[in-house]
Amino acid sequence: MTEARLKAKLWVQATIRCCFAQGSSATVVRKGDEDAGAILIKQNLGAQGFRILSQVRTPDGEAAWLQATGAEAVAESVADAYIARQVDRDWDLWVIEIEDRNGHLPFDDRIL
Repeated sequence: MTEARLKAKLWVQATIRCCFAQGSSATVVRKGDEDAGAILIKQNLGAQGFRILSQVRTPDGEAAWLQATGAEAVAESVADAYIARQVDRDWDLWVIEIEDRNGHLPFDDRIL
């Protein structure tokens, strides 16, 4: 039996609301497939730079986020270039930008 998954659009809307409730700002930078689009998080850390998180599953099937641009923050141009490459491969991709200088995220999934 497969796990029921929340539609991408609903997950994005809930994440944005959680960001606002926690005092962060969030914006949909790119809309993807409403039902099953993959999601990238562009995390704006202010003067520290940016981090891209890609939605993945662990070998156990748990939801997690991969630090797609590495463990260290990168320049916005590097983050945007990564996003552009991913959009070229997946037209159904969602991109959400979350601005929180402390790096807080509105979800509890593991960061790999």
